Amino acid sequence: MTPRETTDAEVRPGPLRVERTEDGVAVITLDRPKANALSLDLLRRLDEVADELAADLPGAVVVWGGPRIFAAGGDITGMGGPEDAERYVRSFRSAFDKIAAVPRMVVAAVTGYALGGGLELALAADLRVAGHSAKFGLPEVQLGLVPGAGGTQRLARLVGPARAKDLVATGRQVGADEAYRIGLVDRVVADDDVLATAFELAGRFARGPLVAHATAKQLIDENFDRPLGEGLDAEGRAAVEMHRTEDGRNGVRSFIENGPGKARFVGR
Repeated sequence: MTPRETTDAEVRPGPLRVERTEDGVAVITLDRPKANALSLDLLRRLDEVADELAADLPGAVVVWGGPRIFAAGGDITGMGGPEDAERYVRSFRSAFDKIAAVPRMVVAAVTGYALGGGLELALAADLRVAGHSAKFGLPEVQLGLVPGAGGTQRLARLVGPARAKDLVATGRQVGADEAYRIGLVDRVVADDDVLATAFELAGRFARGPLVAHATAKQLIDENFDRPLGEGLDAEGRAAVEMHRTEDGRNGVRSFIENGPGKARFVGR
């Protein structure tokens, strides 16, 4: 699958574009030269796109910044003071929370720099594929600031508090290999293979049991930092409910009649 194999492309002028592939993957491509700096306009559009995806669900989502750079961070030129910063923080929070909440698997495809808000956008995805050239960092401390769109919260939940404190307090950049070693990214491949690998993952998800994916994602996201007993209660209830879905019934029937790996899912 390549970006050219798409249907129903939304060719709107603006800082990003959205396309849907024939096998159900929605591709969000950041397109704000030269560095995909996250302006208020881009964040508003990303917020709209997340709403559009939630209203007309794809099978999976890929977020990508093009072959050279994922996103170099927020557009600092627009942050002239506390009032401007507040607008940016609200916009970041709304857009990234909505991307994270899409009830489908979201894969970030990262080549080049993912810094500041760019890294925080990648953190809002469920999985991250990085090219060998990828560099990740939260440089806000070098401006006397702190991250405001998930850099202290989503990052700590992903890599642990100590590693998150190291990255936030030093503002240092980590390459793809270190990012993989600490659990920040899930695949490291050649730069030319990043998008294809992300598509492969997303396509596999899109062909799978979509209701089960959405339910599992919600269970993990909503119960990760709750007491274990509460999480287990929610998991148990959801496991029972899945047997009432068409996918669940078909999956069990197919396993009994045909063995594992033969079920066809319809997303209901």
